[in-house]
Amino acid sequence: MWPNCCGTGRTPKTVSRPPHPPSPQKTNPRRWTSDQALITADRLTAWSDPLTPPIETWQQALPHGITLSCRACGDRGRPVLMFLHGFPEAAFVWDELLTHFARPENGGYRCVAPNLRGYELSSAPTDVKDYRAKFLVQDIVALIDTECGDQPLAALVAHDWGGAVAWNVANQHPERMRQLVIINSPHPAPFLKAMQSDPAQQAASAYMSFLVQPHAAAQLAADGFAQLLGFLRGDDEQLSGKHSLAATAAPWLTPEVEEQYRFVWSQGLEGGLNYYRASPLRPITATEDFISAMVLPPEILRIDVPTLVLWAQDDIALRPCLTEGLDQHVPDLTLVPIENATHWVVHEHPDRVIAEISRFLQRPVQ
Repeated sequence: MWPNCCGTGRTPKTVSRPPHPPSPQKTNPRRWTSDQALITADRLTAWSDPLTPPIETWQQALPHGITLSCRACGDRGRPVLMFLHGFPEAAFVWDELLTHFARPENGGYRCVAPNLRGYELSSAPTDVKDYRAKFLVQDIVALIDTECGDQPLAALVAHDWGGAVAWNVANQHPERMRQLVIINSPHPAPFLKAMQSDPAQQAASAYMSFLVQPHAAAQLAADGFAQLLGFLRGDDEQLSGKHSLAATAAPWLTPEVEEQYRFVWSQGLEGGLNYYRASPLRPITATEDFISAMVLPPEILRIDVPTLVLWAQDDIALRPCLTEGLDQHVPDLTLVPIENATHWVVHEHPDRVIAEISRFLQRPVQ
């Protein structure tokens, strides 16, 4: 997670929508193994409704020696939507979107969600340097090639740290996708500016200084991952701050969903924490300062892909001002603020997220 308050520039297409009806509370899957793969039948209609194939899981070996555990729904050979999760989550958080967009009436896409390196059952190198951006990009480009061959993704959809990876993929490999969807994940230019000059964002990002500490994994795992669960609920002061709406608005975090998170976290937390350790874009402290004099060259900031940015307005870690000046780097930008939503907007308002992505996918792309 990240933030900013910065620059001016041309005004992006900011779309205001009428209030969206509350999303129904999500139910969660049971999982069992078959000889082929771990299948989630969180919607048993997948077995009775031929239009909704079940979610399949498998281990995808990539040419450079990394293996990503993946989840997918939909037929191979169809246009591909790829979904990238953030911290401290995993590929399963996209299940509702995978099943939705795989249905013929919703596009009939092949929907793929990898667990990023370091998460769940994916490869988890122990060296922090292996979590630098160039290696994370390499993983996703290789997976795109595996799924799409010589065709581009229909869209890359990403949240939080997945968004940080997606911004880089879109900058370096725009030919690999037709559209980009970012959900509460700052572009590096406004994020750097905020970390250099915005006290409110600096304070909001202070939790990152804890996550890079050697003892962080042990502390987060203590008492049945109590602190991480508090992070998701918004009631853990160290990670969430003192004024999170999530503390009173997390009905999505059911006992079944908690068990899914615990399974992921029980595979190890160091990989996810290494994303923070490998990144120089983190708060200045008494012992380290990577960013005061940092200048990012313009060529690594431009995004030449039609881009939809959804931004939950009550995200206390990634403040809404992080979208200011974004159109300077993303010429074809559609910005949609989502009111009464926190960083966990994909869980809180899945119907709204699906509706906005659907609308964007239907837009003509040259």
